[in-house]
Amino acid sequence: MSDAAEIKPISERCKICGGKLVNDWLGGACVCENCGNKWSLSDMIPNLSDYSRAIDKIKKAKELLNDIDSSASAGQALVLFKAAESDCTKFNDAVGSELSALCKKGKEQAGIIGHYASAKSYFEKENYIKAFDEFKKTGGFKDTEEYLLKCEDGIKIQRKKRIPYAVIIGLVLPAVLTIVLHLKTGIDFWPCVGIFLVAAAGAAYAVYREGVPSIIIEVLSFVVAVPLLLFLLLSYGFGMNITTAFRLSIGVPLLIVAVIAVLAERKQ
Repeated sequence: MSDAAEIKPISERCKICGGKLVNDWLGGACVCENCGNKWSLSDMIPNLSDYSRAIDKIKKAKELLNDIDSSASAGQALVLFKAAESDCTKFNDAVGSELSALCKKGKEQAGIIGHYASAKSYFEKENYIKAFDEFKKTGGFKDTEEYLLKCEDGIKIQRKKRIPYAVIIGLVLPAVLTIVLHLKTGIDFWPCVGIFLVAAAGAAYAVYREGVPSIIIEVLSFVVAVPLLLFLLLSYGFGMNITTAFRLSIGVPLLIVAVIAVLAERKQ
């Protein structure tokens, strides 16, 4: 450790033309920007082997980043860059600093490629909203701008197709809300209709826009869909008393679920 700390910085000037030298750590050479002459890093740094562990990790990470369509490879590369950076902190010298800087750039690149790969995966699955969000995080990497335009077009097309679905799903919860208000508070029919229309419009718009509110509305709608249909069937189809129909529409599905759960447990 003490020997490594005593290593002198590599000469910044070419011995032949005086040009600036650039350290190619992965290639193992020191290259002049002006005349192109090279010197082996092992000749200029007697104990270069002390850094071999970090350099090997950086090389492996760079190889993994060649696969720009794999978020898993990007994740592995990120882990390797972090490990190599940790090794570099043990060396308080110019070499360690340069390798640490290389690791920092590598981590940034791994993050960008990870987002890019995830975005392409979402795009192939036609999940254009998530693909758009991931592409926005890549900072214009490769053909990102082209994909962003494709995602915008895909989102527009999918939202147009989603309108009928949004309208249908948007009716379920407001219908239940209106029925409960009418039964529990005694609000007249026409005010309930107004509440229903406003709530249905809001729910349908939320489902149309997608996102977390849409997911919540969709899940709750599917949960209450069966009780709602049963209530409508009992109250309007068979003319049953509204309160009785409401209680049965809630109790029967719960009873069925409980019976199924008990039977399933007994089979196990």
